[in-house]
Amino acid sequence: MQLLDLSSIEAILEKRLQDGEKKLSDIPHPSLLHDGEKTAKRLARAIKNKEKITLIGDYDVDGVISTAIVIDFFRQIDAQITAIIPNRFRDGYGVNATVLERVDADVILTVDNGITASEAANICLQRGIDLLITDHHTPQKELPKAYSIVDPKLSTCKYPFKEICGAEVIWLVLALVKKELGIEVNMRSFVDLLAIAIIADIMPLVDINRTLVKDGLKALITSSRPASIIIRDFLNKKQISSEDIAFMIAPRLNAAGRLEDASLALSFITATSTQEAYKAFEKLCALNDYRKEIEAEVTKEAMEMMNEDDAVIVVAKEGWHEGVVGIVASRLVEHFSKPAIVLSINDATAKGSARSLGEVDIFELISKNKAYLTKFGGHKMAAGLSLEEKNIALFKEAINKDAKQIPKEFFIAKENILGMLDSKAIGFKLLELLEKYEPYGEGNERPKFLAKEVPIESIRTFGVDNAHCRIRVRFHLHDTSTHELVLFRQVLTEQKQLTCSFSVNKNEFNNNIYLQLLVNKIYN
Repeated sequence: MQLLDLSSIEAILEKRLQDGEKKLSDIPHPSLLHDGEKTAKRLARAIKNKEKITLIGDYDVDGVISTAIVIDFFRQIDAQITAIIPNRFRDGYGVNATVLERVDADVILTVDNGITASEAANICLQRGIDLLITDHHTPQKELPKAYSIVDPKLSTCKYPFKEICGAEVIWLVLALVKKELGIEVNMRSFVDLLAIAIIADIMPLVDINRTLVKDGLKALITSSRPASIIIRDFLNKKQISSEDIAFMIAPRLNAAGRLEDASLALSFITATSTQEAYKAFEKLCALNDYRKEIEAEVTKEAMEMMNEDDAVIVVAKEGWHEGVVGIVASRLVEHFSKPAIVLSINDATAKGSARSLGEVDIFELISKNKAYLTKFGGHKMAAGLSLEEKNIALFKEAINKDAKQIPKEFFIAKENILGMLDSKAIGFKLLELLEKYEPYGEGNERPKFLAKEVPIESIRTFGVDNAHCRIRVRFHLHDTSTHELVLFRQVLTEQKQLTCSFSVNKNEFNNNIYLQLLVNKIYN
């Protein structure tokens, strides 16, 4: 494997961005969205005529941010809208019959949901409600009979970049509403929120996503939005990275919808004062701590239940908290290198989440076995599903039968290692170089390097229950200096050498900047 210095690292990263950097002004026009203008015209008419408009969002970060963007837009134009984020436990997902029971509206607008809501669309038709769907999830063959459907993944959609999240879809639609109404709203004022949604929904950080995240992370540093002020105070950094959002902010925002009600996350994002935002954020942090406890317990139980001979892990249990099954599925994928489906059983009904890896399309696998399901939706790497308890064993057998037809190499998690790092290159110049190509995330991974059979000088544990460790290594046999690798959630037993992948990160603490080498995966 190639030994890399600063110039060779720069050449590799430059090649990743060979299509060049886009500006906000380069973002394709929203009118290219299928039904974009039709949706905007209907919304504009409803606003002008003071019709009753109800917004129905989703309980994940993208759904909450999408909802918040619409609320903020309507505040700025002094128009009325009623916002509902369905409760995961009482209502289920998105616009559905249960939610519609409490809706009194002329127009219903969905954000980050609705593409599979055929039953809800039929109810709206019967009640004379115009249903405007904005979503980004994969459509099924039969589309809901809605007034309009905006989804970049529709085969009829001419929007050139398909991999946008729900918040981006509604932001583009609102730009068309602004034009229809002939009013002044600064659409750039939403980029701080868009950055959070794009990162949290694991959208590829390329093309317009990269542009919006770069601009959005900068805006978070200067934004006067109370939620943004609290986020930057909490992170306490001069620069905010995509990883800060992914690992520190998104889990806290998600905790509300996972454990209780997403309205808490929405009240944080839409807070009109820092005091209001701070109180909501404190509650989100407490919920996130509780989520970690539940998640650890369910993960332990799920690991004990899984069958190692299965190609796809399918585990289910009565009483598992429905709000953590998606995270637990991710933990199982990470640990066993297999797709995982984790189901929570309640009143003879199982609801859960699926996560995948490598080239295995979990949505396609689930679609093939939809006869066993009552509901499902999602995309290649993640999905949600419901089924009757009595069908779990049959579904498990069927999906594993199909999965065993998939080539083994498809199940290998992709870890794009750039090469072996010349130890002389490890320093602040390397940090500066890596920062130049941020933001990192899906589609533009933070560079990983290989440490191959490096001699270990010492191992020290740290943290609560000594659950993490610091490994002092000598990267090359004749190196005069050593470097410290940090390994989280695992402790190495005494060993003489190590082969692993690692990334180079900036760690800010007490206004000081440190270079940190974080272990990603151990190979020996």
